[in-house]
Amino acid sequence: MSDELHLSDGTSEEPTSLPEKALPRTIREKSFGYAVRAINLYRHLQKQRDGAGWTIGKQYLRAACSVGANIEEAQSGESRADFVHKLGIAQKEARECLYWLHLLVESRTVPKLKLLSLIQETGELIRMLSSIILTTKQGRSKNRTVKTRPATHNS
Repeated sequence: MSDELHLSDGTSEEPTSLPEKALPRTIREKSFGYAVRAINLYRHLQKQRDGAGWTIGKQYLRAACSVGANIEEAQSGESRADFVHKLGIAQKEARECLYWLHLLVESRTVPKLKLLSLIQETGELIRMLSSIILTTKQGRSKNRTVKTRPATHNS
């Protein structure tokens, strides 16, 4: 078995375990595939003899898997605010992933070229989550009705 780093999710088909809900399938599929690639990176790091790489890899794996888990959890949000909150957590976890990936590069644990696609994908996830959160929040403010008192005219 080769120690070469392969970060594809190993499948060409879309995941069958993700039922359709309110979010676009693309963010759900992307976050699921992202978690699979994080597992592959972690397995690669475990083959190395670098304790720091193991620790950073474990932190990255936890955050990367949490992105998709929070996106899935948002599907069961009890309210629009709960939905936005859970997506906000997913967004924060994605930002944490970016931190760990940059740390792996800067510490020379993994060459930047090998992590470039993961770094780019992390940025895409952050942008997608930001867009969904913003759109959902704007939708809430558009649907609100402002209650005003009837005007009284004293003549």
